[in-house]
Amino acid sequence: MILLVLAGMALLGAVAIWRAFDRDMHGIRTALDGRSAVIPTSLGPVERATGGAGLPVLVLHGAGGGHDQGALFAEAFLPPGYRWIAPSRFGYLRSPLPADASTAAQADALAALLDAEGPDRVAVLAVSGGVPPALQLAERHPDRVSALILVSSAPFSPYEAGDQGLPVPAWVYSVLFSSDFPIWLVRKLAPHALEGLFDIREDLKQGLSPADQEFADAMVSAFLPVTQRLEGVRNEAAAIDPDARYALSEVNAPALIIHARDDGLNPFGIAERLDRELPDSRLVALETGGHLLLGRHHRIREEVRAFMEEQVE
Repeated sequence: MILLVLAGMALLGAVAIWRAFDRDMHGIRTALDGRSAVIPTSLGPVERATGGAGLPVLVLHGAGGGHDQGALFAEAFLPPGYRWIAPSRFGYLRSPLPADASTAAQADALAALLDAEGPDRVAVLAVSGGVPPALQLAERHPDRVSALILVSSAPFSPYEAGDQGLPVPAWVYSVLFSSDFPIWLVRKLAPHALEGLFDIREDLKQGLSPADQEFADAMVSAFLPVTQRLEGVRNEAAAIDPDARYALSEVNAPALIIHARDDGLNPFGIAERLDRELPDSRLVALETGGHLLLGRHHRIREEVRAFMEEQVE
């Protein structure tokens, strides 16, 4: 009898947990969809969010992101006076994954989004996995890109997967992204357990401003729903496809490159290569900050402000 009672209590507890999970995920998806729109373009639908006011900036998120992550980067790294457009890249949230999901095809889709949205030219703020398609956009559609801001750049050909310093083995990412429930449960039971996936380390968290701490928390929270980001994460390997071509010497747009030497995900050498091979570039090398440049956001906004002012003089 006691065993039956315990089993019944466990079942009720499991049902309550599942209902809470279902309720939370419904709220997350509804909020995400409410902050974005799916724009029909000549190359298919592209989801995007917008914000701010002023000169247009296209903001490209990194691996595991979407328009919500792009919005976080826009708010963290852009000074006032800019209108940002943050698309969900191929396979993320409501942007479908096409048959050709190369970084070149991503660039063409971004140009088609600009055609649909109206800006003739934009500056591009690209973070981590958003950098390879940003480079392709500047090369393939030079008339559309006025400037590049390349932050914590991810590897691109001829780099290989081994050049990317992942905090956990790749198979762990596949397991984590297979269902929303494990991530949701971990966030409930151990809110800081997933921070390592974003290179949010204890040494970097010491003395963070409330704004930077809020940014770090929001980045981890934006992991959900992971199931709507799985195709995009799997497609990040397109950046290091041996057939992908990155003619950095043919990129005419001026570039501001920002990277921390202690980035635990993407090697600092990628930034050095960009600075060496792009015709018009400046490298801001930060000693600390990790992949998300924690504690350095004010400095970055000032660097971006000065760089962008140079482009309109």
